[in-house]
Amino acid sequence: MNITIEQERSIVIEILKRMDVPEEDAEIVADVTVDADLKGFTSHGIGRFPQYIKGLKLGFINPSSEITIEKETVSTALINGNHGFGQVVTYKGMELAMEKAHETGIGLVGIHDSNHFGVTGYYSDMALMKNMIGVVIANTEPAVAPLGGKEPIIGTNPIAIGIPSNKNYISVDMATSASARGKLIEAARKGEKIPENVALDAEGHPTIDPEEALKGSILPFGAHKGYALSFMIEILAGPLVKAAFGKKVTGTASSDEICTKGDLITVIDPTKLCDIEKFKEDVDDFVEEIKAPGNVFIPGDMEVRNVENHKKAGIGLDDKLLNQLKEIAEEVSFDLEGFLGE
Repeated sequence: MNITIEQERSIVIEILKRMDVPEEDAEIVADVTVDADLKGFTSHGIGRFPQYIKGLKLGFINPSSEITIEKETVSTALINGNHGFGQVVTYKGMELAMEKAHETGIGLVGIHDSNHFGVTGYYSDMALMKNMIGVVIANTEPAVAPLGGKEPIIGTNPIAIGIPSNKNYISVDMATSASARGKLIEAARKGEKIPENVALDAEGHPTIDPEEALKGSILPFGAHKGYALSFMIEILAGPLVKAAFGKKVTGTASSDEICTKGDLITVIDPTKLCDIEKFKEDVDDFVEEIKAPGNVFIPGDMEVRNVENHKKAGIGLDDKLLNQLKEIAEEVSFDLEGFLGE
């Protein structure tokens, strides 16, 4: 079945509030969840919500934690998320990075002891909507084997970059692996196959079975290039921010154990280097040059198209996910079937 964007947002907020999550925090989690589904990153939208609920019940996600700033300068900060919702911690980290960029030209904020934060591009979007450039990276628990190996050691390690513009939405949000692990989890839930040349089974053989892929490893995108980028992110979002790295990273693919990954947020204020309006005009001129031949897309075009489509058609819930949501709702005495008019 399909639900509207408003219904999805209300479901997330209502369930979280009944689990003692402050309303303001519940709204942030809901906004990030909806953003993922609107853009087409369904593997990081409401399909991940049961994972967060399990984390709450097991005590690995603190429903009302406050961030702690452990180190700070005029342009940098290191945040301890105190195991709060990753969405809330990263939202606050981006706000702090933007404040520092506004003052000094650049804001650099590292985060540890947080949780899975949903779709990475939500946070880089926060910067571009303030006429700033946002870059967000994170490491995840092992999913990618180093080139030449078959044991997962490196994460899918996403990167998102948002650029302000007058006429275009310019954003890249991607895993550094051939597929985000969430897409494999989603495919397994739906009983679907995954594309070829995406993953290996535990024996190092190519597979299109998501269950076998989750037991094995995901390939890096672009062979050595994706591997090298993921390798560097592992360090920048690991040791640099006092987070775990390699096989010590846990708690991003499920909530069966504490989350030990890290995040690094960078914000650049273009006004400290150039005139912002001239910058955006130049960016739009570049986009026009790129698109001049016709039938050419830029990073962000697919998300814009997906948002338009999902606002009209709504968000699809497969039967297994719908049943999971019904079970969660029943546990907190929320009449989901009545809310959806079933």
